[in-house]
Amino acid sequence: MTTINREEIQKFSKLAEEWWDVSGKFKPLHMFNPIRIEYILEKTSSHFKSSDKKLPLKGLRFLDIGCGGGLMAEPMSRLGADVTGIDASLKNIKIAEIHANKNNLDIKYLNTSPENLNENERYDVILNLEIVEHVEDVDLYFRSCAKLLKKNGIMFTATLNRTFTSFVKAIIGAEYVLRWLPIGTHDWNKFFKPEEIEKKIKDLNFSVQDIMGLQYNPLTKKWKRSKNLSVNYIITSEKN
Repeated sequence: MTTINREEIQKFSKLAEEWWDVSGKFKPLHMFNPIRIEYILEKTSSHFKSSDKKLPLKGLRFLDIGCGGGLMAEPMSRLGADVTGIDASLKNIKIAEIHANKNNLDIKYLNTSPENLNENERYDVILNLEIVEHVEDVDLYFRSCAKLLKKNGIMFTATLNRTFTSFVKAIIGAEYVLRWLPIGTHDWNKFFKPEEIEKKIKDLNFSVQDIMGLQYNPLTKKWKRSKNLSVNYIITSEKN
């Protein structure tokens, strides 16, 4: 059993050189990052009652699954977290390592998948950001996350809702009209409704703490938090 979908890995490996090009194929993620960082920092600091203003994530072990070129791993590291980033694409890992070294960041990058990580490893925070819609076996994926997360640790799961609106905006709009993403980046049938994710993780003894929608404002060209979950959303959950 595996969570690795070879076609998805090849797709992202071909784009690996562009991870840190803010105007390249991953431009949407660069635009997305500020609001995601703000939200994760807020929820994590509150959950672990951090009082360190400069390094609010200090002392916390983060696991960034499907880390790509390190777009989230690096800011988490700068905020004090002890970060491990894993990705099934070796090319992504190499790009991430090079960029982290250039910036003198001590991040542990591994070319692996969550089910193959040492179960003795335990993390305070797990980041599942725009990854579950690309994995082969989602149930195995979440079971692996549950094993790797400490009791009372928190997990962030960000993905796309399977709605007509998401088909229009995330597939037709982002891939075909705006050309933000290469055509074929997403498969609408692999999107998850929030209640589907909730059921999977509740069955693994997680409790949902918060669900937030993310919306793009074409006028300001910025993302904002929203109660609208019809396209992008992020679930914060705690392992009981």
